[in-house]
Formats: sequence, structure tokens, C-alpha cells
Amino acid sequence: MRRLVDIRPRRGARLLLGGLPILILLVVYLFASEMRHAANSADKVLPTFSAMGQAIQGFTTDRDPMTGRTTIVADTLASLYRLGLGLGIATVTALLLGLLLGVVPLARALLGPVIMVIAVIPPIAVLPILFIVLGLDEASKIALIAIGIGPFMTRDLAGFVAALPREQFAKAQTLGANSWQLALRVALPQLMPRLIEAVRLSIGPAWVFLIAAEAVASDVGLGYRIFLVRRYFAMDIILPYVAWISLLAIAADALLLLISRKGFAWAHGDGR
Repeated sequence: MRRLVDIRPRRGARLLLGGLPILILLVVYLFASEMRHAANSADKVLPTFSAMGQAIQGFTTDRDPMTGRTTIVADTLASLYRLGLGLGIATVTALLLGLLLGVVPLARALLGPVIMVIAVIPPIAVLPILFIVLGLDEASKIALIAIGIGPFMTRDLAGFVAALPREQFAKAQTLGANSWQLALRVALPQLMPRLIEAVRLSIGPAWVFLIAAEAVASDVGLGYRIFLVRRYFAMDIILPYVAWISLLAIAADALLLLISRKGFAWAHGDGR
């Protein structure tokens, strides 16, 4: 008799098993929303799929007065621009600092405590400071994302580099490698898969900080739209927007995983 831990479903079975809970949730929601609307046709808490379909048709055809684009396109492009820049700044900063702190013990002793202190500060708490210093435009929103995820990524990457076998660095030094070459030739190639993994884990928190910033001070964006319509209890708009944000996050995660597996198959064991 096979043990439960030894059962490894094939790819098709994994897709089926993964989709089953989602299908069950959709069916449960369908029945719950229909029952609530049968009891109260004006119910807004659980909109029916037909009501959400009408809302989707609206925000995919209506034009945003600020940009002239359709509402969902304008919101998506604005949010992805802020998210992309924030993630990009955090990733580059974390990579450089992670290499520096991981390879150079003196730098780790000097900068490590500062990064640790910044990492434990709740990013939302510094949002008012960012608005005062950087204003209400794009800079403060992008800075919140970078500050929110950058220190954690830096600590993770620095710890990974510092934990690499010292023998690798010793052998490279015996061949004449300097500190710069140790970082680029020994640490960086092994760090890249870890960097991609750190970005994947940071996408969720980055969305949280983005939506928080857009909710406070913005005139376009996915987070702005959600908080704009919540005053009208427009769950028929909020739920599709939340689903769209989830799909964007899933797509970004899948793309990063694909890049990691194609570029660094050795880091995934079986290379799949």
C-alpha cells in the first residue's frame, strides 16, 4: 500500500486537483448569491454573476475622463507602471546590497543593523512621511513599494550569499580573484535564482503597498477604483477588480518561474 506522501500526481492531475477547489468556491458563491437575491433583490453584498458581468462590460467600455482610455485599461496601466518601477528599484537595490553585505563582512557589520531597523518599520506607517517629503504624485507610491519590500529582499539575499560555502571563495582567491570578481564570478551566478524567488515572494506585499498608496492619494489605478466604488457598496465592481489583480499577480509569478526554470534549470533539481 502506497503511503500518502509517496503519491505524486502527474501534470494533468495536478491541474485538475488545483482547479477543483476553485470550482467548488465558484459553485458555492453562485448558490449563495442566488439565495440572497431571492430573499432580497437589492442585496449588494454578494452580487450575482450576471450583475458582475454587466459591471465588467461597463468598465471595459467606459472611458476614463483623465486619460481617455477605457477605465480598466487606464487603471491597469497606472498600477503596473507604479508596481514595475517599485519592484525594479527594490530588486536592483537588494541585489547590489545583498552582494555587498554577503561578500564583504565589513560592509555587513556596518550596514546590516541599519537595514534590519528599516525592515522592521511598518511601511504603511511611513506613507504620510513619503507624501510630505515626495508629494502626492507617483514618487511617493513607488517609494512605498521599494521601501516596503527592498529591506526584506536585501536581508534574504545577503544571508544567502553569506551562507555559501567558504571553500568556493577560498579557491577563487587562490586563483587571484579580488573582491569584485568574487561577487561577480562566485556569488552572483548562484544568487540569481534566489533573487527571482525573492521577487516572486515580494509581489504580494508589493500589491498591498500599491493599493494602500492608491487608496489614499490617486486619481487612477486599480486600488483607487476599488476604494472609490466601495462608498457605493459596489461589490459587483470590487470583486472583478480583485479577481483581475489576482490574475495579474499569478501571471507575473508564472512568468518569473518560467524565467528561472529556463535560465537556471540547475536550481530546480529536475530542471522542469
